Amino acid sequence: MKKILIPVDFSEYSQCAVDYACQLIIANESQQELDLVHVFTNQSNLYVNRQLSPDLVDPQVEISKKEMKKLKEIIHIKYPNIVCHEIFKSGNLFEEVSKVTATFAYDAVIMGTKGTSGLEAIFLGSNTYDVILNTKTPVFGIPKNSDKFKKDRIGLLCNFKIAELEALQQAIKLFGKDFELILIHVNKEDKDIKAIDAQFKQWIDEIIAQTGIDNISYTVKAQVLYNHVVENISHAINNALIDEQIDIMLVTKSRKSFFRQIVGENIVRKLAYQMTVPTLFARVHAKS
Repeated sequence: MKKILIPVDFSEYSQCAVDYACQLIIANESQQELDLVHVFTNQSNLYVNRQLSPDLVDPQVEISKKEMKKLKEIIHIKYPNIVCHEIFKSGNLFEEVSKVTATFAYDAVIMGTKGTSGLEAIFLGSNTYDVILNTKTPVFGIPKNSDKFKKDRIGLLCNFKIAELEALQQAIKLFGKDFELILIHVNKEDKDIKAIDAQFKQWIDEIIAQTGIDNISYTVKAQVLYNHVVENISHAINNALIDEQIDIMLVTKSRKSFFRQIVGENIVRKLAYQMTVPTLFARVHAKS
């Protein structure tokens, strides 16, 4: 691991993301360093006449600098071996985070999310949603109550696509290989279970060969078990998270991934309300 980036607004949500990230770094026994970025998203609206008074200073700047100093002091007390760097930007959150990640190959952007509804804040906040969809860096969403890093069981939304191997390589970079991988497949087309089992056997052999992960199991959720068409996939996924006791969910953002299917079917908001585990949105380049 090289370095991770954490957007902070000094709320309890970003503090949760900071704690999780620090524990992740320590568990990985890697170079213990992270960047904290605060973006002034409404600064330009506060002083419409500041061109007439160039010495006019936004008081929020000084407040945020004090909050950043306090946050770094807390990190130093709780995690004394971790080195923190501060970054201040003014503008749109998505654009500024994209600029920062373009200048350095971060392993991940780790972002706090709002409340027990998991990724609600990420999906309903358009700027942060844009970070997930468009950044070239993996984005790791951390729900408020998930401040304890745990990686015993990592779930992967599985559609038997090459992009999933690339996503797993990104996960290995962050978490190592010491975890059980649970492949989660939603049987959207109601295929014969024997055919799916055969497909899984071949796919698991490929995962082992390409990644070295060999502690792998899988679960198949049948879409027909759910009544409301729009909610089928989201319900199936969230039931799998509960049934399999998943610690971290891994989602690919390739065009043919479940994530893209969810966006296309307009149920992403429903999924966001219910997903309550830390979720890594891997950035993949594979076309299939």
